[in-house]
Amino acid sequence: MMAGQDAGGQNTYTMSCKNTNTLGAAASQELAGQGLSLDMVAAVAAGDTSVVMADDAALALRLAESHEVVSNAVERGDAIYGVTTGFGGMANEAIPCSLAIDLQNNLLNFLACGAGEPLDRRHVRAAILLRANVLLQGYSGVRQVVIERLLRLLQVDAIPVVRSLGSIGASGDLVPLAAIARAVVGNHKYVEIEMDGELLAGEQAAQRLGLSPIELLPKEGLALVNGTSFSAAIAANAVFESKRLMALTFGVQSLMLRALLAQEDPFQSFVHQRKPHTGQVWSAKMMRQLLGRGRKPVESEREFASQVQDRYSLRCLPQYMGPIVDGMVRIHRVVQTEMNSVSDNPLVDPDADRMYQSGNFLGQYVAMAMDDLRRLMGLMAKHIDVQIATLVTSEFSGLPPSLRGNEKLPYNMGMKGLQIAGNSIMPMLTYHGNSLVDHFPTHAEQFNQNINGLSFGAANLAWTSVGLFQQYLAISLLFAVQALDLRARQLCDHYDGRVLLGTSAEPVYNAVCQVLDVEVSASSPFLLNDSDRWLERDIQSLVDDIKSGGLVIESIQPVLQSLEDDFRLAEVSDAGDVAETSDVE
Repeated sequence: MMAGQDAGGQNTYTMSCKNTNTLGAAASQELAGQGLSLDMVAAVAAGDTSVVMADDAALALRLAESHEVVSNAVERGDAIYGVTTGFGGMANEAIPCSLAIDLQNNLLNFLACGAGEPLDRRHVRAAILLRANVLLQGYSGVRQVVIERLLRLLQVDAIPVVRSLGSIGASGDLVPLAAIARAVVGNHKYVEIEMDGELLAGEQAAQRLGLSPIELLPKEGLALVNGTSFSAAIAANAVFESKRLMALTFGVQSLMLRALLAQEDPFQSFVHQRKPHTGQVWSAKMMRQLLGRGRKPVESEREFASQVQDRYSLRCLPQYMGPIVDGMVRIHRVVQTEMNSVSDNPLVDPDADRMYQSGNFLGQYVAMAMDDLRRLMGLMAKHIDVQIATLVTSEFSGLPPSLRGNEKLPYNMGMKGLQIAGNSIMPMLTYHGNSLVDHFPTHAEQFNQNINGLSFGAANLAWTSVGLFQQYLAISLLFAVQALDLRARQLCDHYDGRVLLGTSAEPVYNAVCQVLDVEVSASSPFLLNDSDRWLERDIQSLVDDIKSGGLVIESIQPVLQSLEDDFRLAEVSDAGDVAETSDVE
């Protein structure tokens, strides 16, 4: 990154394609305004990937032309929303051209009102990335230096503190995005920036980085804050993690179904070709692979089959999980489209030399997707909860009560406490599955924002659900491995549950044992349940591994890869790639 001088004497920066970040050996990706995938957003959010602006003369020219449209309109004295007028319900207030710059800078001041706890810095990093991506498309009228400042924050990991409350997803995420905008300006006292393990005032951080303050020109403040980039950023992180958790749900279910000696007929292709919903067919295929691939049947299994056909939670798994898979795929595509879309107002058309005052900032798509995502996580947890209840009930499973590992001790209560802990989480997940979007305040901002998406709140709730579901799946894994060991003892006179698994499911079992440093033993089950282990520590070890994408997530990578490949989720279409129909006058 080379420092230079712009026409106004301010520092400007030319972005090279080299990795200029301070995040170690992170890979580098070029940013050109389109083509962002969820995986890339998650990688940048985590600090695993750095971003540089594409060295593209046509891109730079488009940005300059877009900015010129705004400048010319201001010079002519045109009435342009948020440029030569007030904001929102005060848009009828004319702003003299001489005050157009002051208008932009004051916008950042009156939006300095976030509330609540600071957001996860991954969300802030993702929001910076998405905002830069929006502005780079050249429909927002900002100078290149503004975008370069955004990317500079990412490259040096100087991340502004953004509060978790303050946006209704209507005129975009005004309040949270304004915190990022204040960091961009470089001399703002109304922002704190986390950098090098310290919390610095905005102007201190800029000085440390050697950045001179910049003055936002007409529309630039509005372009920075007006859009869905924060909602979409949190949503992108939530969807990325939720896909992992859905894949792990299939892994957990496969262990539990093997422990319950589930029949395999309900998963055969013949059945699902008769009812060929896409997600259902895929779910059945996944379960066939997880239950049967590479598995050697144990002869004594049939002796323990108690019913002609299994209960619904086993037999109807593809029909239950199918719509969840379809929903997850749809949500993925909605969020990926949103984060590649231009969502501010007004939009600048440099080719036609005009501006469109419109409503792309409404976060309805993200909000409804996040409401749906929370509901899907609740449904997955509820399904697993039924399997756990079956496993611990001897009358249904034929296994020791509460999966206790040492029946010689009469005071051994097995996994009773662990089930209660799981029972405390599952209702919270289903509760968070309730919708938020339909509760919007109709009177917002002088009745101007009288419909609003609530996308920021919906996305934050989805992130909460992600955390709850990670905890729940960690608990579920403990039940699954213990049940397999106890079933192995029943069928094979030893406690190595892997004897019931094939090559696709065994890695999940092994990952749990590795994370918890448990050596598989033929003479004792995973848990003896006689105060031999501190389960709280085990739960948190598994949660930490799941959050970091460690051994447990690696064990279900084939499921994730199949999801990506079969539904072509890696394909990123440019937003707006929809065939236009001719207008009818």
